[in-house]
Amino acid sequence: MGTFFKNLYRNKALLFMVLPGAIWFFFFSYLPLAGTVVAFKEYRFNRDGFWASIARSEWVGWDNFKFLFSTSDAYTITRNTLLYNLAFIVLGLIFSVLMAIILSELVNRKLSKLYQTGMFLPYFLSWVIVGYFVFSFLSMDRGLLNQILGWFGMDPIQWYSEAKYWPYIMVIVNLWKSIGYSSVVYLAAILGIDKSLYEAAMIDGANKWQQIRNITLPLLTPIMTIMTLLAVGKIFYADFGLFYQVPRDSGTLYAVTNVIDTYVYRGLMTTGEIGMSAAAGLYQSVVGFALVMISNYVVRRMDKDSALF
Repeated sequence: MGTFFKNLYRNKALLFMVLPGAIWFFFFSYLPLAGTVVAFKEYRFNRDGFWASIARSEWVGWDNFKFLFSTSDAYTITRNTLLYNLAFIVLGLIFSVLMAIILSELVNRKLSKLYQTGMFLPYFLSWVIVGYFVFSFLSMDRGLLNQILGWFGMDPIQWYSEAKYWPYIMVIVNLWKSIGYSSVVYLAAILGIDKSLYEAAMIDGANKWQQIRNITLPLLTPIMTIMTLLAVGKIFYADFGLFYQVPRDSGTLYAVTNVIDTYVYRGLMTTGEIGMSAAAGLYQSVVGFALVMISNYVVRRMDKDSALF
């Protein structure tokens, strides 16, 4: 025990640094775990409080999960959630690394900081604001895209009624908002690479593309793998703001914009089934955990140093 307290005192500065994050995880990640029992009950709230309501609610077992995935929309929302997240992970990785490499190659550092700030700014915008930005482009009457089509003598498009365009729109909007933030991680990793490696490559006659292919990308592989593994863990989660605010909750677009999160929200607002919402959240968490473990196991077998643990 004496050694334990000595180590605490010796590392007190580091422990105080991680204390805010530890408190946040305790209250918002670990403490709510006790509430997962709601997923297996027909939860009905009463005036005695949350825990008393849980105790008095009827135990229904797996009925909430059956109700969630026995509807005709189960396949659609699962397909949309998976395919969109796969597109976000793959394209986000490619464009984030590309943007980081481009920024690192700019000679003018002030100009690089300006571009980086401009790319980073959309990340701080709420999806409500982004939704209005998109509406200013896609509005039937005064949207910029329809005005451009009018200049070329083409008929305007009712964007919020044509589902076939929205898979591309959703991917583009998500990339526009997230690439600036994601590229910062890779840019930091690139700036940490030993410059002598590039100098040696230049002496050997390597051009810029050969330097990127043989030095930058191999050294970025571990951080790219880790970021991808973390993203895989959330592959069954969808950004609610993106799929609800940007399409403006248009019913004609549900076939391509309805995901698990928006489906549960609409069901909760319509029927008030809190148990179903809890079941969906538990399902997403369990599947995400399993995917991270499986992906990490595969990566560990291929390259032990690139695995999360």
